Amino acid sequence: MREIIFDTETTGFDPQNGDRMVEIGCIEMIDRVETGQTFHCYYNPERAMPKAAENVHGLSDVFLSDKKLFAEGAEELLDFLGDAKLVAHNAQFDFNFLNAELLLCGYKEISRFRMVDTLAIAKSKHPGAKLSLDALCSRYGIDRSHRVKHGALLDAELLTQLYIELTGGRQIGLGLAEEDKRRKDSAQMQPRSQSVERRPFMAAREHRATAEELERHKLFIEGIKNPLWTEV
Repeated sequence: MREIIFDTETTGFDPQNGDRMVEIGCIEMIDRVETGQTFHCYYNPERAMPKAAENVHGLSDVFLSDKKLFAEGAEELLDFLGDAKLVAHNAQFDFNFLNAELLLCGYKEISRFRMVDTLAIAKSKHPGAKLSLDALCSRYGIDRSHRVKHGALLDAELLTQLYIELTGGRQIGLGLAEEDKRRKDSAQMQPRSQSVERRPFMAAREHRATAEELERHKLFIEGIKNPLWTEV
């Protein structure tokens, strides 16, 4: 099963009000194990960066001024995403911006049936608790000491670890993969048909008592004192 864990950084909260996506970070996971394949890109939003947003992620107008437009890298991003499930924290937010950018440059929206929201999973597991990425990382013992500011790829890396913990832990994925390998190996080693010739461990013996055995038995019986069967 292929899944993409991703995060975005933006100029604000609502693409309907003109806010744009300025960064996306994606991590590929197959059968709950990271493959090492990632996608990361910054985009020029073609608008000024509000100071409040810059304080969150540190991406300034100067830094983004020479970055490509989303339309110039959309095809590359879509190729990486493929048809995988897309996992994000508060996924509705990220999907809103991703689909808004796709529509702006003439692409179809990505179906929300592919969306997996770790915030919703966390709510069901920990009702009433703090559910920010930072708070959940602390709850599950995920090291985030290197997270000074928000960053799409860094947050996607943290979210990958969190998603594994929220859905049962890494051992589930490893166990499934190992069991699948054992089944395949067993199937390859097992012959399609098998004919077994059953052989006795030793030749069958004659079960009739010999004259010598009968005589020994008679002497044994006669040597028994006061046998029970004589009292009947």
